[in-house]
Amino acid sequence: MSTVDVMAEDDPIDEIATIEGRLEELAAVSERCRKIILVSKAAIGGGIALLLGMMAGLLGPSQVAAIGSIAAVLGGIVSLGSNVSTLQQTMAAMDAAELARADLIGRMDLRVVGEGTPS
Repeated sequence: MSTVDVMAEDDPIDEIATIEGRLEELAAVSERCRKIILVSKAAIGGGIALLLGMMAGLLGPSQVAAIGSIAAVLGGIVSLGSNVSTLQQTMAAMDAAELARADLIGRMDLRVVGEGTPS
């Protein structure tokens, strides 16, 4: 077997390893997006609750609290929208990487180990 043949055999393995690394990065990004989405929803809910509490008279009227609650709601909406779209793009990239990995594995000449002895 020549050096070129060995390098040709290693290329799919290196590509698969690169794809695996990329999938790990994408998984970390998607997890971070999910956490930010959860915090964004909490900010929206907290801002709305504070605003409704002030309107119902449960809390004293405060301009600072009103502005803060509105800012929390708007900031939460912006953050939620941004991270939802980032999560969708990340999931699409993960699907594409998984398909590429499956294709590379499918093109490899793999042998099953342990199915018995050859005759």
